[in-house]
Amino acid sequence: MPRIGLLSDSHGRVELTRQAVTALVGAGVDMLIHLGDLESIQVIDELVVVQPGTDQTIPARLVFGNSDWDTGPLGDYARGLGIAVDHPAGRIGLDEGELVFCHGHQSRVLREALARGVRYLCHGHTHLASDTRQGPTRIINPGALCRTQRYTVAVLDTGSDGLTFLPVGPR
Repeated sequence: MPRIGLLSDSHGRVELTRQAVTALVGAGVDMLIHLGDLESIQVIDELVVVQPGTDQTIPARLVFGNSDWDTGPLGDYARGLGIAVDHPAGRIGLDEGELVFCHGHQSRVLREALARGVRYLCHGHTHLASDTRQGPTRIINPGALCRTQRYTVAVLDTGSDGLTFLPVGPR
């Protein structure tokens, strides 16, 4: 079962994104998902990471947020690096159910996922780390790497249903 590294709201902050990805890889994630508001190709570059002890890249996926103005060129750039672009929302089938991810500013995507009762709904946008449930759906926001009191990312272990928030940066 995959351990998924979740990060969001980099807002062009390359060094913090690098630290976030390093923390997630150190926690043994099998996949990275950026939940939007990347704002630059340099942030996208940080999502290309080789799995320790191998020559394989860790699979990475992303959606765009409300601050990602150049989605066409950013998407082309990400796809050119082998990163899946799932905008406006991505879906991953798991043995335990479905994981849906989006930035969080698209209320229709959130409502539809909740109405379907997906296992996990992951989003960013609010800059607040959270872990709540609505019916059968676990709703996760890993926090942000900008404009928040504490920078965080999260590791979701879909096999054990475990969630760990990891601090990033100097705060």
